[in-house]
Amino acid sequence: MTVMSGGKGVAWVAAQVRAAVEAYWAAAGARDWSAFAATLADDMVYDLPQSRERILGKERYVRFNREYPGGRQVRIERIVADGEGRQAAARTLVTLGPEEMHAIHFFTFDEDGRIAGVTDFWPEAYEPPAGREHLVERY
Repeated sequence: MTVMSGGKGVAWVAAQVRAAVEAYWAAAGARDWSAFAATLADDMVYDLPQSRERILGKERYVRFNREYPGGRQVRIERIVADGEGRQAAARTLVTLGPEEMHAIHFFTFDEDGRIAGVTDFWPEAYEPPAGREHLVERY
């Protein structure tokens, strides 16, 4: 294991980042807005590139999630974290009523290990173009 300054290894730091992402989703899923807010930096930024929306600040972002309609369920499929404790990416399966969709989330962290930024990509499912059936398998 590579040792970083302060005696903490890369694997330990990456595990801390993964745990922070897991805590974020657990709190959101439980609709525990105090616990959710505790994962966030005060000046956090939330970006939704597909709709070109941005939310600035923890209070507004917590309110955005609290007021989100419906009871979505999120299952984390994969988290990839850097060894410096500054970035992570997660792939999730989100269920909202009868609809399921995959999403990709990019996280940045402040020096205190709180989430400073979230960028969400919510891909729309679509049928692939004809002509490549011999190269791919559908799932």
